[in-house]
Amino acid sequence: MPTTALTDRPTPTAPPSPRPAPALPEPLARLWHAAGPALAVYAGALVLHLTLLAAMITRPGTTLTDRLTAWDGRHFLEIASAGYPDAYSYTPEGELTGNDLAFFPLFPILVRLVHAATGLSWSVSGIVTAQLALLAALVTIHRLVGRLYTRRTATVVLVLLAAAQPMSLVFFMAYSESLLLATAAAALLAAHRRAWPAAGLFAFLAGLTRPAGLAVVAALAVAALLELRRERRLLPGPLAATALACTSTPLYLWWVADRLGDADAWFAVQRAGWDTHWDWGASLWEFLTRTLQTGEGWVPVSIAVLILAHLLGTALAVRRTTWPPLLVYGATVVVLTLAQSNYYHCKPRLLAPALLFLLPAAGALARARRSTRIAVLAGAALFGCWYGAYLLTAWRYAI
Repeated sequence: MPTTALTDRPTPTAPPSPRPAPALPEPLARLWHAAGPALAVYAGALVLHLTLLAAMITRPGTTLTDRLTAWDGRHFLEIASAGYPDAYSYTPEGELTGNDLAFFPLFPILVRLVHAATGLSWSVSGIVTAQLALLAALVTIHRLVGRLYTRRTATVVLVLLAAAQPMSLVFFMAYSESLLLATAAAALLAAHRRAWPAAGLFAFLAGLTRPAGLAVVAALAVAALLELRRERRLLPGPLAATALACTSTPLYLWWVADRLGDADAWFAVQRAGWDTHWDWGASLWEFLTRTLQTGEGWVPVSIAVLILAHLLGTALAVRRTTWPPLLVYGATVVVLTLAQSNYYHCKPRLLAPALLFLLPAAGALARARRSTRIAVLAGAALFGCWYGAYLLTAWRYAI
């Protein structure tokens, strides 16, 4: 019987494995690794802030732009568009009052540059300037905290900073807090990397941003001292950086004094317009005792509780292992804010760039379970964004 030839059968093959997603080019991958978390937090915080703020605007004819350029924002935009006044200002009764000379120049200078480069309106230019400064601040803070702690802790810090802390909305307004935060973070990061020319430059710029720029100068001085102690010899880099940083705030105060012909001019404008002066915390103590004893008004009570929480967070950060320049920067911002006679409803805004008091909570959340971390951060972000929107829309006083 003839045999039947066996025909070749195709060998079964495994289904093709899916192609791996194309990797990003190396420069883009490095950029995303450095800036990705900051971009994500910025975008999320921006959407949440603006959504709640828009929902809470009830006054007819009021827009988001109006609210984001309210109060101090109007002073900065006036300086950017028309420059500084060249004399004291007086009420119709002849009493000295405040004017734009109380506001430091770097933020309005940048607003003018953005306006000239883009052709945007003055209001939008002010808002855009604040956004760019905040984005730079978040990227820099993520790198700094990542170097000092962990990358996860750094990301949690960004969420707490940009969304969860009450009055974080101010970073998105035409205010100079975002610029102070950016210059402070850049100076601290440069000092930690021992890039002394950059550290001195950014600390110099911080001193032209707000009076609290003195905290950046103090932090840089401590970083320089640590470097000299480590090297056990005098080094020109840290010394020159500190010397440069020390000049900016006195330079602006001198310019105001020369413009008005009065050595005490800037301080006189501050006292006349905002009753701001150093009182060693007497006004704060009076506010806390009165508010906590009477419990009148939920906004004053909430601000009193927030101030106590800031102090607790600062104390916990002091007890933990904290890089001394960062400790000095944050503690100095807290002291400058609480030991002066600022309006009590402005204090959460003035404390917002301090950063230090967020570190203990960020460290604890970074060690928590992922579900716990997400739930806490989401709830805190909702409250923080709502609180800022409330003070900007329903609260009748400036922030």
